[in-house]
Amino acid sequence: MSDLGDFTDFGGSSDASENEATEPDTGDDEATATTRTAEPTNERENGDDTATFEAYDVTPVGEDRGLGVVSVSRGLRVAEDGDDTTMEAFVTVGNRESVRLGKYLLVPYPDRELLFCRITALEYAQEFHEDDATEIAARRAMRRDDFEERDYKFVSELDPVAVLFYDHDAEEWKRRMTDRVPKPGSVVQEATDAAQIKAGLKIPREGVFLGHLSVGGEKVRTAASPPTIDYRLKNDYADGDPLVFRHVLVAGGTGSGKTHASKNVLRQFLDTRYRMDDGREVSPAVVQFDPQDEYAQMHDDNPALSTDDSRRFDREGVAHGGYGDTVAFVPEVGGSTYPGEGHRAEQATFTVPFSMTRSRPWLVAGAALNDNQYNALEELIYRFFRSAGDEGTYEQFKTYLDDPGLKEELHETGRVHEATFDAVKRRVRSATFSNVFDQAARPITEQVHEFVRPGGLTVVPTYHINDSRAAVTVVLAVASLLVDEKLSNDPSYDRIKRTPLVLGMDEAHNFLADADSVQARKVVHKFTEAAKQGRKERLGLFLITQDPQDIADPVFKQVNTKLVLNLGDEDAIKSVNIPSTLEDKVPYMEKGQMVVYSPDNSEPVELTGLSTCVTRHGE
Repeated sequence: MSDLGDFTDFGGSSDASENEATEPDTGDDEATATTRTAEPTNERENGDDTATFEAYDVTPVGEDRGLGVVSVSRGLRVAEDGDDTTMEAFVTVGNRESVRLGKYLLVPYPDRELLFCRITALEYAQEFHEDDATEIAARRAMRRDDFEERDYKFVSELDPVAVLFYDHDAEEWKRRMTDRVPKPGSVVQEATDAAQIKAGLKIPREGVFLGHLSVGGEKVRTAASPPTIDYRLKNDYADGDPLVFRHVLVAGGTGSGKTHASKNVLRQFLDTRYRMDDGREVSPAVVQFDPQDEYAQMHDDNPALSTDDSRRFDREGVAHGGYGDTVAFVPEVGGSTYPGEGHRAEQATFTVPFSMTRSRPWLVAGAALNDNQYNALEELIYRFFRSAGDEGTYEQFKTYLDDPGLKEELHETGRVHEATFDAVKRRVRSATFSNVFDQAARPITEQVHEFVRPGGLTVVPTYHINDSRAAVTVVLAVASLLVDEKLSNDPSYDRIKRTPLVLGMDEAHNFLADADSVQARKVVHKFTEAAKQGRKERLGLFLITQDPQDIADPVFKQVNTKLVLNLGDEDAIKSVNIPSTLEDKVPYMEKGQMVVYSPDNSEPVELTGLSTCVTRHGE
């Protein structure tokens, strides 16, 4: 086989035409370039079979204005079905290192509208007529040490997000669906204007601060001050109700920063006001159930917060600093002592009165009773309170069940079989309930006015409770009281009914699991109804979990806003139901990075949360 000889490098691009390269010109809307065709030099008269080609000479006119140009080498198509859309950009050599998946780009139309799009794929495309494994290409690569970019086309695949246009009357950028195709050769530029990016992604200009827009873990930068782009959750009534009343889920594994992020978000909710149906503007009450004794720290300033941090937060409208109206309401549970050493918040104690079971028999059902036994429990509790009155206690109820005449009467009348009676009696005489009900503290039902405070943060720590079943009983008792009063048409406590309420529940999977038991079904049904009516009643659920797959589906479906931090479990990632383009990023996100999926607020985006907590956090 004869020696094919060497060929000098091919420069330039191979796009719509393999013999034409384009570079943008600052003086024209269309990219222009000068080219000259390589001409072979015949040296056969010298006895050399080698044909030598000169490199393409690409001489830019003016200065590059973008990353590259719209390509038509493999089609240029915009369709209603996104799968039928084909749009690519040829990226010039000097810009290739800075291009990343997910980056936001702009393509101008001749009438000054802009196509806002996102990079969804990157590839080196074929440059030679056959492929990059031809004898010529391979031997040339083997004879040099470096990689020559100009030997290959670098193409980015684009996903059109929206068309941007400037509304001169409103003096702002607005968006509409992608309904037109850009011109071939149009200059593709990186989106760097905050107003255009926010319009393209449908991010509200005002609202609850969640973090800064990022791509691949790097914050999106602009030429403005501050250079970052703040992401906010809609919190007014311009286009419906504030999204806090459509419910929020924060999901993240251990060490992902979910408590840090949750504190930052809850702090923002406390610094706002919401309109009630009677026209009043009221600050929300936040009630946070706390299994790790971390949220009462929100009372204290963060010593790590510098003066520069504070100034930056002030410029960006981010609420920060310890929240003075924070009270730790500590459940009094037998055999447990709350140390309360990790914060300086005011402390109060409460107990769960057994009288709450009159309308919530499932509190003492647990997971052990079947449907027949639960019906018997309802009958027994009804009869007990009818005779003992509203102030009947747990100890009195146990004594009531010891009456052999009651057991005999119910058996003979066919209301409760004696075996069923005995099963219920064994269940309700649990040490758990002895330690939970009617302890030496004021009942929570007598402290509602102090517990639910407009503009106040109430934290219910359960870390000190050694019995997990007791902790669950306390949380469900207090949470159900708040939910029932919110949903009631004839509430016993106007303070709850008339106050906007954010109900925060850490480790929510422990309380809202979809299990095959009477208690689980009752709880799930209650919270599903609460979630459905939250907008009307100004009730927002703020659920925090590392196991989102364990939250009952009827409740989960009502959550509009999902903040997903690092999750390593595949089932957990699948359960949050975010777009696949962002789903793949979740296992690789660093601490504080998150994906936000809130269809009624914006396009799905990646954020970087604040590196410094706005209140005290940790040791």
